[in-house]
Amino acid sequence: MTASAFEVSHDVETIPVPQLLELFASAWWAAGRTETETRDLLAGSDVVVSVTDRSSGRLVGFARVLTDRTQLALILDVVAAPDVRGVGIGAMIMDAVLAHPWVGRVRSVELVCQPDLVAFYRRWGFTDEVGQSRLMRRSA
Repeated sequence: MTASAFEVSHDVETIPVPQLLELFASAWWAAGRTETETRDLLAGSDVVVSVTDRSSGRLVGFARVLTDRTQLALILDVVAAPDVRGVGIGAMIMDAVLAHPWVGRVRSVELVCQPDLVAFYRRWGFTDEVGQSRLMRRSA
């Protein structure tokens, strides 16, 4: 598969929610999301990136970003369909996210990932050396 086999879009209106739910089901952190929650998170996202297989029209990749467009952008939900992992979908997603003007010009771009993905994100200059900062969470 080559990059030309896929279409990258920032248009939230073209994202097929049932297919996005299938992608989310393949990721442990998003597997339980409902259609209503998914529609709400799309509406509340500042930037979205979707990757579609041109031949089938199938959604094979997704990410979203929350940003103030100046100081901080937070990349969330980077996911590629399991059957196309390893062919560059994740790189397409990250390139599209970081090229977006609302993300590319902010002072700090952040994300949270599992240890096995640290090397992947380092390709774009991300580091896990963030001084004394600690991830904190309050769950509902």
